[in-house]
Amino acid sequence: MPTVNTLAFQRSVNRELDTIKNRVRDLIGNANWGDDGRYKEEKFKSILREKLPAYLSVGTGFISNQISPTESIVSKQIDILVYNNNISPLFKEGDFVIVMQNSVKAIVEVKSKASSNRTHKNGLYKIVENFNSITRFPNVARTDNNRIFRGLISFDYQGRVNSSVIDDSVRLSSGIINHFSLGGNIFIRHWLDGIGLHPPLESDCSANFYNVYELEELSHAYFISNLIHMTTFEDLTDRYFMDFPIEGSKETKRNRTICL
Repeated sequence: MPTVNTLAFQRSVNRELDTIKNRVRDLIGNANWGDDGRYKEEKFKSILREKLPAYLSVGTGFISNQISPTESIVSKQIDILVYNNNISPLFKEGDFVIVMQNSVKAIVEVKSKASSNRTHKNGLYKIVENFNSITRFPNVARTDNNRIFRGLISFDYQGRVNSSVIDDSVRLSSGIINHFSLGGNIFIRHWLDGIGLHPPLESDCSANFYNVYELEELSHAYFISNLIHMTTFEDLTDRYFMDFPIEGSKETKRNRTICL
């Protein structure tokens, strides 16, 4: 019988995103940087639409939260919103939506570039600092077992995996961003506890921590797979072999644990 090379397939997903990171940039030079970023967002959204079930829609826009009978607040614009389309948006025009927080199943910040820096606007620390404004929306920002997928993906990451900026940034996030994919090779996930992780943790923390992984040509693919498994209602256990193909699990690629 023919064998399925799941590792090669997931690396092809990673490469599909990786190859577009300079495609528009090579053609337009220094002009219209915003259009370069939007192209990457659109490509990422198209991949998600292919993989998510029909009751989940993918768009961009704002989250609204009613804080009193006469007052509501609105989030900053979210690059990618995954929402349950069985709950009607407040507004929809094409991909642009304004939704109530109870319909949101995932939010993703998409960056063309991020750097190992604490003060630059494209530095990882500043990006996390801005993302943390989502805490104004308590249903979306939950960090317990009912949390939603909240991710940051950067197509190009200028920095090393063993960077103190990564440690400081994820501590600042404190579980608000629960998945990072940096440059296609660095994957970071927040864990509520370490139950079932093999090999077991070598650190003293047993709950509320981040694991940093070196997943060569796989971090974007694992980011997408985790999003799918966290947002769908169905049991997807039978497709773990396809979505998470590293032999022995990604824990064998663990670089370190960051306790919170």
